[in-house]
Amino acid sequence: MEFALTEDQDAVFDMVCAFSEAEIGPYAQRWEEDGTIPRSLWPKAGDLGLGGIYVSETNGGTGLSRLDATLIFEAMSMACPSVSAFLSIHNMCADILATYAHSDLQNQILNEVISLKRIISYCLTEPGSGSDAAALATRAERTDGGYILNGTKAFISGASYSDGYIVMVRTGQEGAKGISAIFVDKDAKGISFGALERKMGWQAQPTAQVQFDNCFVPSEHLIGVENQGFHYAMAGLDGGRLNIAACSLGAAQAAMNKTIDYMQERKAFGKSLDQFESLQFRLADLEIDLQAARVFLRQAAWKFDQQEPDASKHCAMAKKFVTEIGSKVVDQCLQLHGGYGYLTDYGIEKLVRDLRVHQILEGTNEIMRIITARHLLSNQQ
Repeated sequence: MEFALTEDQDAVFDMVCAFSEAEIGPYAQRWEEDGTIPRSLWPKAGDLGLGGIYVSETNGGTGLSRLDATLIFEAMSMACPSVSAFLSIHNMCADILATYAHSDLQNQILNEVISLKRIISYCLTEPGSGSDAAALATRAERTDGGYILNGTKAFISGASYSDGYIVMVRTGQEGAKGISAIFVDKDAKGISFGALERKMGWQAQPTAQVQFDNCFVPSEHLIGVENQGFHYAMAGLDGGRLNIAACSLGAAQAAMNKTIDYMQERKAFGKSLDQFESLQFRLADLEIDLQAARVFLRQAAWKFDQQEPDASKHCAMAKKFVTEIGSKVVDQCLQLHGGYGYLTDYGIEKLVRDLRVHQILEGTNEIMRIITARHLLSNQQ
């Protein structure tokens, strides 16, 4: 395996770093306080091809690999993991639409989705089904010309903010084989949104419940084949796990960079903090963890791109490992900042809060362990 990035990959990483430093980093704290990301940001990102990262060029996307995508989300997370993770969700939805949606629906919305003029969110989780996603209860009943949706989705990033929603609904039997994917426009009659959730982190992302009360959706908004939606959802989650791991990695790297700068400036007992051997050892341990996480993540992304039979296992393992390393690193960086790390001015406490949810979403890290164990015990290596 070639471990070096190509010139094109280096250029993509540098481009997103430059964009994020100019358009996101200086404003991330204010957006957190406002509780929203300005809509004006997204078309700028769309101009760089960031609205359809792994949508094929034939379908109007950028056509990059999943490894390329991890570089993009790592780079953007160095400015703000909350913004980067929200873009990851949109890209997962764009890929589902480009891969499975019928041509009528693609013709209606795909160009605007890829250009980020239309923002899309993902609705899978429900109040009574989190890790057991196949137990979802939101139903879609066939009617003349479409479907009638009833049910509630919970913890939806972009609820009331996004322009449309890919919703996993029950159209058939209980369990995974009775689930379909349907696109619902924000303006559809019968869709409503709960109050914004008050969260520990990711405060720039509006998060709320999405409610469907006899919500009519036309037939052409069915994505792919009826009762195959759970397959689409799980296919999207493998890539999402890589992306959220990349978001943890980028934020942890940003925390390390801030910490090294701080330790070179801050003095105690007559010398700068970086001159204390015990603190040097702590930095060294964090750097070793970060580099191990980076290699693990890129290997998993490579396996996903190569469609290796053990790709799902590696996506799960990388998600578990990298998100936990990311949280460990930012927590230790806060400690190395001392009392200043606890203040909002230095940006470290925000990273601690933002990264904590990464061990929960896209499948909890407990579920990642289950996936890994099942592969091991079935000899799928």
